[in-house]
Amino acid sequence: MQTSAAPDAGIRFARIGVITIAAVYFLIMVGGIVRASGAGMGCPDWPTCFGQLIPPTDESQLPANYHETYAERGYADTRFNPVKTWTEYVNRLVGVSIGLLIMATLYRSLAFWKTDRTVTWLALTVFLAVGFQGWLGSAVVASNLRPIMITAHMLMAFAIVCLLIYAVTRSQRRYFAALDLSELPPRFRTILLTAMGMTLFQIAMGTQIRESVDVMAAAASADRSLWRENFPLIFYVHRSFSALILGVNLWLAWKMVKTLPAGSLYARFGKTLAGLVAAAIAAGVTLDRLGFPAIAQPLHLVLANLIFGTQFFLYVAYRYASR
Repeated sequence: MQTSAAPDAGIRFARIGVITIAAVYFLIMVGGIVRASGAGMGCPDWPTCFGQLIPPTDESQLPANYHETYAERGYADTRFNPVKTWTEYVNRLVGVSIGLLIMATLYRSLAFWKTDRTVTWLALTVFLAVGFQGWLGSAVVASNLRPIMITAHMLMAFAIVCLLIYAVTRSQRRYFAALDLSELPPRFRTILLTAMGMTLFQIAMGTQIRESVDVMAAAASADRSLWRENFPLIFYVHRSFSALILGVNLWLAWKMVKTLPAGSLYARFGKTLAGLVAAAIAAGVTLDRLGFPAIAQPLHLVLANLIFGTQFFLYVAYRYASR
């Protein structure tokens, strides 16, 4: 009786899984750009865009009464903006492409049905979650971009990428079980779990700040440099907490790099973790000191998600190695 999936099948699943994970992170980045640029209602209907499968490029291509039509639906700004429309449309196209990648991931996971059904069940769960995410996206549009709905949409993407990371890592658990991590200090696992909790807490505070930004943007405060003066106390907690996060993650990275062979996968991910945390803090400083430039917002968001994803992968791999 087989005890593991065929090596080629496992490699194919891992390859498509990693591509899908990268695509989801890219979608998170694009979604952040949509939110930061105010393009979320660039397409005021769903799944069409201004009633068309391919949106217009000029206002002359729309019906003469389109202002009244979308005003009746609660669409606050009825002016057609081709840049915002196509930014949102590209966001939707990326979402559709990820749906296709998820289908391919589920198909490849069937190779594990006889040997590790959990991998297949995880892929199926992701497939269903992506369907729910599509519905949630339509609900975001229908709600006229309520901040809480946008946050729920983002958190769902966060959950999807974590499920994918777990599925791919589990599919290669025999490889990770062969890793020798015995030189890492006994408290490494505890510190790693602590770092994951801290990252989640930091992301939660970030979503609250992001919702405050949305409220200020909706109030037509064009001068971004003035936003900082109206931030709630949680903004300053979020900013100060980043120093603690930096210290904890640098300790983890230092232990991985110092105790493990330089070319090992775990050591390389240790360096990656340190770089991601430093980059996220730099993006946060840019937001704080340069008047919340729109480009820094999606970058800060995706870096935070990458940090937790890296920590989550390190934890799952560590568990398999410890066994």
